[in-house]
Amino acid sequence: MKFFKGYRRSDGSIGVRNHVIVINTVGEVASLTKKVAQMVPGVIPIVHQAGQSQSLEDIEQTMNALLGTAGHANVSGALILGMGQDDTAEEIVKVLKNKGRHVHSINFNKTQSISEALREGKLWLENAKERSENEPTEMADVSELIIGLECGGSDAWSGITANPAIGAFSDSIVKDGGTSILAETTEAVGTEHILARRAVNEAVGQKFLDIVKRYEERAWAAGENIRSANPSPGNKVGGLTTLEEKSLGCIKKGGNSTLMEVIDYAQRPTEKGFIFMDTPGYDVESVAGLVAGGSQIVLFSTGKGSPTGSPIAPVIKIGTNSKLYQNMPEHIDINAGKIIDSYLSIEDIGKEIYEKVISVANGEVTSSEKHKNQEFSIWRLAETM
Repeated sequence: MKFFKGYRRSDGSIGVRNHVIVINTVGEVASLTKKVAQMVPGVIPIVHQAGQSQSLEDIEQTMNALLGTAGHANVSGALILGMGQDDTAEEIVKVLKNKGRHVHSINFNKTQSISEALREGKLWLENAKERSENEPTEMADVSELIIGLECGGSDAWSGITANPAIGAFSDSIVKDGGTSILAETTEAVGTEHILARRAVNEAVGQKFLDIVKRYEERAWAAGENIRSANPSPGNKVGGLTTLEEKSLGCIKKGGNSTLMEVIDYAQRPTEKGFIFMDTPGYDVESVAGLVAGGSQIVLFSTGKGSPTGSPIAPVIKIGTNSKLYQNMPEHIDINAGKIIDSYLSIEDIGKEIYEKVISVANGEVTSSEKHKNQEFSIWRLAETM
């Protein structure tokens, strides 16, 4: 059995980090979110520009992302900043308090000065930080881990080294009772039939095919053809030549396990095992969705050295080639290029990834955490109103 020390939350989830955060519900208070976080050392600001003048589907998507982030297992306490009466901050606090989570909201409006509101926020955060420092850890089995699978800046080695090694890890943790979530719907285009065949039943397989079709239809409505736009210029520089070549490499992160469930962006899985989440190919928005969906740790393969991280979840960077690892050692945690240079097997690197996941779950700091790579953006589905 494999274990890690985590922070048990009142809703039963368990975190591998114990952050106190400030997050805004609307873009207008983004700067105030940063300002109040800076008043208390160690507090993490999570800022975005969504939340206003949105379509109904984007209102729901933003709400799900904010709920999943503020209520994440890696978060000990969350201060939610809103603006005006009936802001969604109040609803988020109500939902999370019903789950026993430590949250508080402040709405900036004409009844209170900004200085007064910031003082209130500072006091709450100081108390929340002190509270977090006294929270105990407990031993937990790896079956309680949810691991997000992401790639950014794929190259010709991605489908040969890093992604298959992540797939080997994914199969191993699924076998141990844990959960892995593959994302990036655009990265499955051209190979959707392969993943659909691995579905646990016809309904799950059809849902996967439906989200790929839906994504393509939205792109067509905007005048874009996903199939002709991929590989991207950066992928071509890295050596990829066709859509299928790129997609075949990307889906290797999912290993060979049965596809148990297909979920929407920022949705938490209801099943254990191998899951697919509908996200865009843009890594910042995709990682944010994976984390909001409950991923305590994210594995991120890269052939170009993308520094994308997360404000609250450790992101483990897996380089596809040794030259990248030599050039950017401060950003890459694991060199999958050893599969080529040192004649290690895909399974060997998969085991190295698993060992790193356990170490990170037990507190080891990743490169993205050391450098405070804390990117956050919510996937928008429609035009701003």
